[in-house]
Amino acid sequence: MHIDDLETPSVLIDLHRMEANIRRMQDRCNALGLAFRPHIKTHKIPDIAKMQLEAGAIGIACQKVSEAEVFASAGITDIQIPYNIVGAKKTARLADLALYNRVSVSADHPVTVSGLSDAAKANDITIRVLVDLATEIQRTGAPVDDVIELAKKIDEDEYLYFAGLMVYPSNASIRPAVQEVIQRLHEAGIGVETVSGGGYGASYQADQLPELTEIRVGTYVFNDMNSVSKGWATLDDCAMRIMATVVSRPSPDRMILDSGSKTLAADRVNDTHGYILEYPEARIYQLSEEHAHVDISQCGERPVIGERVSVIPVHTCVVTNLHNQIYGVRGEDIEVEWKVAARGLVW
Repeated sequence: MHIDDLETPSVLIDLHRMEANIRRMQDRCNALGLAFRPHIKTHKIPDIAKMQLEAGAIGIACQKVSEAEVFASAGITDIQIPYNIVGAKKTARLADLALYNRVSVSADHPVTVSGLSDAAKANDITIRVLVDLATEIQRTGAPVDDVIELAKKIDEDEYLYFAGLMVYPSNASIRPAVQEVIQRLHEAGIGVETVSGGGYGASYQADQLPELTEIRVGTYVFNDMNSVSKGWATLDDCAMRIMATVVSRPSPDRMILDSGSKTLAADRVNDTHGYILEYPEARIYQLSEEHAHVDISQCGERPVIGERVSVIPVHTCVVTNLHNQIYGVRGEDIEVEWKVAARGLVW
């Protein structure tokens, strides 16, 4: 099957680039002696996760229980959920998942820890819990003193196992706090078997945080314009391209593509919603639901109605979640069609 046989907009994954991205990140982790745990929220596809595991990953990271259930059903058994799972229904599902899989989860508050303990007790199992350390992004995470108390609470709980420390992003700047936590827990007689870091940018600083034992990265598998703008990847590393069609030329300096916010997502970088490979000077300055508004005033050549173009998106993780299926291609030949199995699973 040829890419011209597809309707637009369609999401294409250049398999050669994706395979190279998988090898490159795994090789970096191997060189640093780090276990690698790819975050599947970028692709949400078990077949791709299995490729990452075959390359050497120790397991995967999922953001939510519903995602983890899909991957466990596909036979992937080592799953980390770096997220606070709160509420009896969610923790019960987590405990069910942990009956037959090696599952770890994060927590940053005693209430969260107690909920996990109750769910584990109901199944008469032990749940592995990492304590989430606060970082500069001010998202989840507890300060150092609270991390120590939470680790003690978990360590003393009959139904929980203190699995270590979780950090996001694991930039080099967090090292003093990580060192303090490890030292204080050592003094309390509590070992830290895992220090799980995360973040694409942080993966380039991992050599400056030798306390890390593993790292979680997701976007690297496809890459996007956000990755390029931050210097983490090049255009040639970007495996995901959205094939779109020019459906209107309302003026000499403007074209409309059939790939709006329901295709490309609303993220922007460098004042554009995506990079058009065939027209690098073009700027996607606005998105309607089904229309991409493109300024082509700086383009030497101007596209015509019916022409197909390739757009590298700004945020690949969101794009994946907007589509029912994506296509793996080599050159212009479609090699595989993947259902986005965990699409929309955000609870």
